[in-house]
Amino acid sequence: MLAPLSRALSVFGQSPSQAKPSTTPFSPEDEQLLDDLERLTCCYFFEQASPETGLVKDRCNARKAASDNTIVASIAATGFGLTALCIGDMRGYISRSEAKARVLTTLRFLHDKLPHHRGFFYHFANINTGERVWDSEISSIDTAILLCGILTCRTHFRDTDITLLAHSISNRVEWTWLSEDTSLLSHGWLPEVGFLPYRWDYYNEMMMMYLLGLGSPTYPLRPEAWDAWKRIPFDYEGMRYIGSFAPLFVHQYSQAWFDFRGKRDKYADYFQNSVVATRVHRRFCMELHRQFPDFSADLWGITASDSPHGYVVWGGPPSTGPIDGTIAPHAAGGSLPFLPQETIQVLRTIRNRYPQTWSGYGFVDALNPLKNWYDTDVVGIDAGITMVMAENARSGYVWKVFMENPEAQRGMERAGFKTYKA
Repeated sequence: MLAPLSRALSVFGQSPSQAKPSTTPFSPEDEQLLDDLERLTCCYFFEQASPETGLVKDRCNARKAASDNTIVASIAATGFGLTALCIGDMRGYISRSEAKARVLTTLRFLHDKLPHHRGFFYHFANINTGERVWDSEISSIDTAILLCGILTCRTHFRDTDITLLAHSISNRVEWTWLSEDTSLLSHGWLPEVGFLPYRWDYYNEMMMMYLLGLGSPTYPLRPEAWDAWKRIPFDYEGMRYIGSFAPLFVHQYSQAWFDFRGKRDKYADYFQNSVVATRVHRRFCMELHRQFPDFSADLWGITASDSPHGYVVWGGPPSTGPIDGTIAPHAAGGSLPFLPQETIQVLRTIRNRYPQTWSGYGFVDALNPLKNWYDTDVVGIDAGITMVMAENARSGYVWKVFMENPEAQRGMERAGFKTYKA
């Protein structure tokens, strides 16, 4: 049984002034927009989680949230949800006791009851029982996102019970099993057939997974695993960056927790790489103006999202889709630290020009103004990346607490990262 809407809204109050950081790249009006967005998104992660298991719904109909009875939870959404509890506590949206109690409920369920294989979890589970749903795979990347949330809680709360549970859950993940016959990690495993045939072999959102594996104190990956995947340079109108997959989220997810600012390995500065990738994507969208007249400097952003025809993994460049004019607010939202002014301009435009996109949980997943289509759903991972990156852009807080984990520090050190001045 999920928490009733009125209960969650009473828990999530306005952000107290003392919780706000003293410096920010945003105007007071934009700060208020981001604060409202973070608070409502934190509400999603609190309300649309089972109070008995802590598992967070994969998605929810934001227009009918109080009566949404879907039961499919996502372990990646749960990782964002654990991070949301840290943000909610830090910002004063929720009491520390409420946040800590929910974290402990979640970690105990993950530790004691949620089915796993060698420490890795199924992608989707029943929100109330933890049972595998949709014949989903044991997922390497979704487990990594969950671990990032767990480790963020460990350093944010510094509570003995949370620390012990976080240690136990993260230390039992057998990264060496996932890489037993190759330096390239598998996308996952199915009990019916074994390892999936796909490997994490090109630059994308998987950097967090390799770094967690390198930093593991129990089953560490060999350092050569960091060198095994390909970094393909891409040129677009004179701008050069590493990119192998068009959706913008591939440049965002690892950087929700790992702080790459001012650091580089022997290949790249990945933070600046994401800056360039976001700038390129913005230009790519603006050049679609003739086809989609509402695309502009004020309105852009295509990444994996809902659409009038279901969930689509699309983006560009190169154009991947087929693109139909749908805008995903989390495309700009997930890049807030990379281009603060350009991305907040998009969120401000969507909020003011298209009130149909705003819900009790912040932005719905997508909109297509030319088709007069506005999503009804909030998708956990998409709302999550906007929430975390909004906080990082405003204060750097998630980066700060996550990078206090020795696993994160050791992973980046073993991957060869060095601090430098650009």
